[in-house]
Amino acid sequence: MLFVHYPKCTTCQKAKAWLDAKGVSYEARDIKLENPSAEELRTWWTASGSPLKKFFNTSGLQYRALELKDKLPAMSEEEQLQLLSTDGMLVKRPILVGEDFVLTGFRPAEWEEKLP
Repeated sequence: MLFVHYPKCTTCQKAKAWLDAKGVSYEARDIKLENPSAEELRTWWTASGSPLKKFFNTSGLQYRALELKDKLPAMSEEEQLQLLSTDGMLVKRPILVGEDFVLTGFRPAEWEEKLP
């Protein structure tokens, strides 16, 4: 599994501690150092079954600074994916990528359901 996170994010820290406590094996990737590509984001978004908006960190400073709440509805999905791929801080985290699922954000009940 791939665990995409921002080490300074408290939610990511909780998710990592949860995975470690469960003994889950994963590869950790710092989203600030290695931002997901548009192609990766497209693959994850498709696999997640969630709306693309769920991949945006709507509570982030960058999201607000760029006024994306107002701009996203007018943007195509391709434009949104390209934008997400420019800055890891725009991306909702953590992201957990498994063989047959992708989870954005940390909701323990949802993670419990997806992990063996």
